[in-house]
Amino acid sequence: MSETNVTLSDAAARRIGTILAKEPGKDAMRVSVEGGGCSGFSYKFDLVSGGGEDDIVIEKNGVRVLIDSLSLVYMSGSEIDFVDNLLGQSFQIKNPNAVASCGCGTSFSI
Repeated sequence: MSETNVTLSDAAARRIGTILAKEPGKDAMRVSVEGGGCSGFSYKFDLVSGGGEDDIVIEKNGVRVLIDSLSLVYMSGSEIDFVDNLLGQSFQIKNPNAVASCGCGTSFSI
């Protein structure tokens, strides 16, 4: 586990905690970056049990988020947030490295 400058908002930590409480055997949320999506890269969110050797662990209020070292390159300086508004509920990544993103907020380009 090494240091990271990716942060987790209070709202995201609360929501992840609520989700994990309903998923027996899962103890963390994995956030990763994949090629594809309408803007070039997309974020993927998975519930997992345990982590990998190259995972960066972000902990807040007893909740763990895992990011693999390759995805971290694209997410440096980002904040993982949870938004609940008239448009719906979703996890959003506020990524200062993204020069463009799509309307759905799940894909971006650098």
